[in-house]
Amino acid sequence: MNVIWARSVAILISLLVLSAGVYLVAGPVPALALACVALLGLLFYYLYQINRLWKVLDAPVYGEIPSALGLWGEVYYRLHRLVKRWRTQVLQVEQQHTRFIQAIQASPNGVLMLDDADQIEWCNDVAEQHFGLNARRDVRQRITHLIRRPEFVHYLTRQQFDDPLVMRDMGEHKHSVIAVQILPYGDNRKLVITQDITKLENTEAMRRDFVANVSHELKTPLTVMTGFLETVRDLPVSEEDRRRYIDMMLAQSVRMQSIVEDLLALARLESDAQPPGHDAVPIRAMVAHLMHDAEALSQGRHQVAAEIDPTVGMRGAETELMSALGNLVSNAVRYTPEGGRITMRLAWEDGHAVFAVADTGLGIAAEHIPRLTERFYRVDRSRSRDTGGTGLGLAIVKHVLSRHHAELRVTSEEGRGSVFRVVFPLERSVRSAVASADSPVPGVGPTVTPQAPDNARRAA
Repeated sequence: MNVIWARSVAILISLLVLSAGVYLVAGPVPALALACVALLGLLFYYLYQINRLWKVLDAPVYGEIPSALGLWGEVYYRLHRLVKRWRTQVLQVEQQHTRFIQAIQASPNGVLMLDDADQIEWCNDVAEQHFGLNARRDVRQRITHLIRRPEFVHYLTRQQFDDPLVMRDMGEHKHSVIAVQILPYGDNRKLVITQDITKLENTEAMRRDFVANVSHELKTPLTVMTGFLETVRDLPVSEEDRRRYIDMMLAQSVRMQSIVEDLLALARLESDAQPPGHDAVPIRAMVAHLMHDAEALSQGRHQVAAEIDPTVGMRGAETELMSALGNLVSNAVRYTPEGGRITMRLAWEDGHAVFAVADTGLGIAAEHIPRLTERFYRVDRSRSRDTGGTGLGLAIVKHVLSRHHAELRVTSEEGRGSVFRVVFPLERSVRSAVASADSPVPGVGPTVTPQAPDNARRAA
């Protein structure tokens, strides 16, 4: 017999014993009256406690558990222990649910849940952005009423989800490419996963452009050489013409060799996972070498100058930096008309070592600047070939600077010239003692306080 039955029987026996005592002392009527009053009081007490219990059962987890004496105290005590376990379990479930939602919200992919009628049950913030939805407003809406793109409706209704659907012109600004994968689960429910593949698509487009550009760049000199060889083979030519043809073929061979060498240099930079060292770079000697190369390439057609702060030093891979900075200087010479000015500048900017090349050349339109470091990208293809460029120089610059965590900043104005600034990170910028830089370096004139040339200040 459990506690509740035992206590109930004890109460009834006590009532019977009390009524029997009254019966023996006062007779049957008082005894019956006492028994009726006691039973009625007990009934009302039970009804009162049942009403309290009913209110508790309406909200057993979050309601307050009352207290009482006797039998009902035991009932409430046991209910309190049960509710306490429920509250613990509910809290654990809520915490797990919160962590699950936080994990899905942290995902870079969109997640959207559909019921068996293809109505939205829930979606994360990324899915809202991809599809242009509003979770509060669009819950319980049929998804095909909100996303009416024919390819999506067809993908959803045909029930063949082995391959993802690629949707273009998506997102807030209609510039994103989204891959959509639907995964059926449960009772005809669906989980919609979205992934932004815009960068992947852009990379693939760049790869296709790269292959096409390489083919085009190599095809042109090969076509020229083939034509010359066929001419020499099939037609009688004078010694003078033969030499001229050979010189032209040699020039095209050198051009192809330059393209291949630049491609190999890019491949080495991309495949080298090791960061460049932190050795001190002899920057003044490097600038002197760059000035000598610029003057040799210019052949007296330009004014070449340098403005150097002798306290500026840097750390990195000397060979890589020489290649990158040399590309910037040679570009300035190649694209500056005769009589123009090329100025190299080494200075401090907000604690960062900065190497800048300013020219008074033709300038670059603003729409071309973001794409300058793409492989084989040319603002003017015919002009680039005339200057002897391979179209890979700035791509090499980009990779070298990326390895050094440096930044290339370009400002330009058509007809006024350009400024290419290399800003080195703080960890690679070194302040040198002026005394150590006072010794003369061949090719570099007296050190001056670094000031940007007129066009550099204007472009900046």
